[in-house]
This record gives sequence, C-alpha cells and structure tokens, in this order.
Amino acid sequence: MKVFKISVAIAAGLYLVSLTVFFLMQRTLLYFPNHSSIPLRDAHANSGFKDFSARTQDGIELRAWYAPATSKPFTIVFFHGNADSLYTASHIADPYIAAGYGFLLTEYRGYSGLPGAPTEAGLYADGRAYMRQLMAQGIRSKDIILYGHSLGTGVATQMAEEFPVRALMLLAPYLSIPRLAQRDFPFFPSEYLALDRFENIKKMKDIHAPILIVNGSKDEVVPSSHGKELYDLANEPREFFSFPDHGHNDLFDDFSRFSMDWINRVCTQSAKAASSLPRQSKPASSPAVESR
Repeated sequence: MKVFKISVAIAAGLYLVSLTVFFLMQRTLLYFPNHSSIPLRDAHANSGFKDFSARTQDGIELRAWYAPATSKPFTIVFFHGNADSLYTASHIADPYIAAGYGFLLTEYRGYSGLPGAPTEAGLYADGRAYMRQLMAQGIRSKDIILYGHSLGTGVATQMAEEFPVRALMLLAPYLSIPRLAQRDFPFFPSEYLALDRFENIKKMKDIHAPILIVNGSKDEVVPSSHGKELYDLANEPREFFSFPDHGHNDLFDDFSRFSMDWINRVCTQSAKAASSLPRQSKPASSPAVESR
C-alpha cells in the first residue's frame, strides 16, 4: 500500500509539472513566428505588391504587402497560418492579383521582424489596424473579402464579426483553439487553460456576410469535421466543400480557382443586385448557396 501511495504521489506530481509546463508554454505551441524581415524588393513576390503600413491602437507599427485592384471590384484581405510569413505566403496572392482583384497580404506582430509578440488580442488589434487603414485609403468595407487560412481563420472571422464586409472565406478553419488542443493534448483541461481561444464556433451566428468554408479531407492538423460544423452554424448564403485527398497546406491552388468561381457566383451577383436597387429601398438578401 505504501508503494502504491508513493507511485500515485509521483504520478500526480509529474502530471502537475506537465500541466504547468503546458500552461506556461502554450503560446510557443500555437505561434511559430519567422522573425526574419525580407524587404519586398528582395522577396521575388508579385510585381503588383507595394509596401503597406498600419499602426495599431496599442502602438505597434505593422507592415504588409498590398496590390490594388485592377479590374475587379473587390479587395481580398488575407490572414495567414501560424507558421507562415509575408515571404512564404506571398505566392497565395498571385492568382487573385492576376485576375484583377486587390490583395492585402497582412502580417502579425512578432512575425517577419515586426515588434511585439503574437496573442489573440494582439492579432485582432492587427486585423483592425489593417482594415481601418485600407478603408482610409478609400476601400469600402463592403468591397472587402476576408480570407483566412488555419490560424488566420480566427482573425478573419473576428474581423467579419466587427466589419460589414462583402464575404468571408475560411480555408482549413477550426472550431476553437481549446477544441483543437483537446484533441492533441487529451490529458489536459484545455478548455480552462487556453489563454488564446479564437472561438470561431461562437461567432458564426453573428456573421451576416456570405461564407465559404473549405477543408482538405485528409487534413491532419485541423479535422475537416471542424469546417463542416462551422458551416452548419453559419447563416445563409454559405457553402462548404472538402477537397478529396488534400491535407492542410496543399489546398491553395485548388482553393484559388474554387474561391474565384464562388466570388463571381455569390459576391459579384449580390453586389450587382444591391447596386440596382432604388436608393430608398432596403438591400435584398443574398441568394442562398447550396452546400457541396
């Protein structure tokens, strides 16, 4: 019995130590910032990009890359995943810029040589700064399409809740960080320990812009079931698609084609319908989009 009690005490002590380490180190498990700053002129990025600056309300000077729209009415604002950067994510913009869309490739505090350290509240503050600066340059919020990948879906969803944007596109989204952590660390009470939560699941009902949700069926980072559950909670018009035989980071090429078709079917048509209404009329509801 004494040996048993000692074993239990040792196991409990080890668990508490592991729990403490998990709590203290959780942000290093969530964010993987690349601290290198690569100037736009050296990045071999799309020639349509130019430097774009914004300042957050808490005083962080941000830097992004921006290509103004050339032939399309919408500007896409992209929020990347936890291990990407301006440099590594720049290729994602190429198909949209080639098609004539505006594209703002945002960056987070603590990434790409920017000051500060990433947190949920900090990334939201960064998103607001970019949105406000873009609108200060004459881009209406109703002409902005938010696009988030992985971690960035949490920032894009928050911005869609705060700003009346044209649409929201989520690639490999999650329900919340605690729900993801519970899968990867089932022995820890992540629901109570998570400092940064990104509760996409709680925000779907408050977003009234068209929503496109796409996953890879073989995503080992974020299960495609998370995207389907978000879709079930979202308001119309909404659309969900799961690419077969795709994972977490190999979706961009197929998604660009799929999303531009969706923008043309849903966003462009609804914008034309709204612009054709008499000035005193209330905007008609956007047409529903069936799930695929």
